[in-house]
Amino acid sequence: MTRAFYVSTPIYYVNAEPHIGHAYTTVVGDFLKRFYQLDGADAYYLTGTDEHGEKIYQAARAAGTDSQSFCDRISQRFRDAWDTLEVANDDFIRTTEERHKKVVRAILQNVYDKGDIYYDEYEGLYCVGCERFMTDKELVNGMCSDHQREPEKRREGNYFFRMENYRTWLREHIESHPDFIRPEGYRNEVLSMLSESIGDLSISRPKERVPWGIELPWDGEHVTYVWFDALINYISALEVPDGDKFVRYWPVTQHLIGKDILKAHAVFWPTMLRAAEIPVYQHLNVGGFLMGPDGQKMSKSLGNVVDPFELAESYGADALRYYLLKDTVYGQDSAVGEALLVERYNADLANDLGNLLSRVRALLGRHLDGALPTPEQIDRDREVIAEGEGLLSRVRPLVDQLRFFEALELVMRFVRHLNRYFNDEAPWKLAKDPDQRVRLGTVLYNIAEGLRIASVLLEPAMPSKAKQIRRDLGLGDYAFADIEAWGQAPFGSQIPDKADILFPKKEREEVEKTGGQAAKKPASSAQREAQIDEVSIDDFARIALRVARIVSAQKVEKADKLLKLQLDVGDEERTVVSGIAQWYQPADLVGRRVVLVANLKPAKLRGIVSQGMILAADDGEGNLVLVEPGGDIAVGAEVR
Repeated sequence: MTRAFYVSTPIYYVNAEPHIGHAYTTVVGDFLKRFYQLDGADAYYLTGTDEHGEKIYQAARAAGTDSQSFCDRISQRFRDAWDTLEVANDDFIRTTEERHKKVVRAILQNVYDKGDIYYDEYEGLYCVGCERFMTDKELVNGMCSDHQREPEKRREGNYFFRMENYRTWLREHIESHPDFIRPEGYRNEVLSMLSESIGDLSISRPKERVPWGIELPWDGEHVTYVWFDALINYISALEVPDGDKFVRYWPVTQHLIGKDILKAHAVFWPTMLRAAEIPVYQHLNVGGFLMGPDGQKMSKSLGNVVDPFELAESYGADALRYYLLKDTVYGQDSAVGEALLVERYNADLANDLGNLLSRVRALLGRHLDGALPTPEQIDRDREVIAEGEGLLSRVRPLVDQLRFFEALELVMRFVRHLNRYFNDEAPWKLAKDPDQRVRLGTVLYNIAEGLRIASVLLEPAMPSKAKQIRRDLGLGDYAFADIEAWGQAPFGSQIPDKADILFPKKEREEVEKTGGQAAKKPASSAQREAQIDEVSIDDFARIALRVARIVSAQKVEKADKLLKLQLDVGDEERTVVSGIAQWYQPADLVGRRVVLVANLKPAKLRGIVSQGMILAADDGEGNLVLVEPGGDIAVGAEVR
């Protein structure tokens, strides 16, 4: 039987428009759905909107409309947003739908009949933003840390869920299932919450104060508290308890949430399920916040808000999706911004991937009539073949562990390997020799086959562009089962005569802070040649060049262009500050071998002592690549 996979996002609250945080979580969910579907699973993806509660009621009144019309308008904005980002969800649940209300009422009645819901009056501190009462321990300087305002003091009669009765069970469940909450830091945070009383949960609001909600089935004067309503969407969409989808997907549930709603999903939700005698979900996966490009929390007043839909319009949905997955670490806070997107776009997508596709297409069309030839592999082809065949087996566990950036880096490292293979084999030279036609065909076939494999693995991140790669090579659609063996690109496939550039390179004019003048454009190749001063062989001999390996790399604080590199030079380690941040991300550099100018006088840059310089090639047109020794030369070897 085909294995099942079920992934859900939080249902997004419709008191505001979709933003970058919503987009990130939704793209992660879409990536997972597509990945496991390509891997042969019966994958199901749920997202939607949360539409009841006090904030919605107030927002609708402020907008001069009724609550339902307000919800209809904002919910459609979310649907449109996910269409823009090419999200392929299987269902979109709204908590104002009757199918959802029906399940909420049934679960409420079930838990009430068991005696786990009771009426009481309560006085406490209530955060309207969170729509719940808060304890003193949850406040920071007397304020809600999420909404940065003091909660209101309220006293009212509500119905309460006996959540405390299930605290011991939940703690034991989390302790006996180490991967129930991921990453581990959030698991530990929840265990800390459960180390002392969690109290009972207020699950209703007086209808006279909050009329916008689902009435309690036994008391029409109260409506359901938003969390006891909203969380149930994950099973109401599956037609709990007897629906085929519930039986099929619920045992393998993967919830995706942001860390700001951890308590609701890690404490409220599993205890509610336990009380209703419904099995708990498999995994709760907790993402960090996306911060502004300055590393601070996004705020309109700070001017660091990132609009994902403007970025999608400027750079394409595929590029934005890839960037969000590649430049963030799931579970950690990550800075995002347009400048960072442009760096990733140009380095990975325009240069490494798009340029390689253009070159192989040009040679196939010019010298082999646009057809994929039958290859005759030789020994020096084996390395790239072996890497391509083993790629899926190395990517799978990384995705299972939510290490998306590492999974994509493995694929892009293979693409860079294809580029090195292309340059080493020099097919443009082979094309000049009629006796090398077979070798030319083999090299171009291997590049096309490598791009086929890479495109299938990249498809969950950038579905349209991945398919374009294959169309531009005259190939169709494939699943993961089709990329475990080399040579599945059919011989004789004809590439189309014309194709759009996969990722047109993006130029982003930057203005110097001093003087407000545009940054000076680098000199052209011809201009640089005219500027070269001759040196003697003796002068050149004084320069000590060594092979070094990059051990670690990190961005220099408040310096957009600088990276701090730790280098292994064989008999010692060196720190080097290098101005290559525009072209390379730190994660892409670790393990690379470079050429170090080892006897350069140390210099202090941004407070860091730099012990040398690494070599790079610059064409003067905005393209820069590191000089990397080939072969198996040892770290520390002299470059002559």
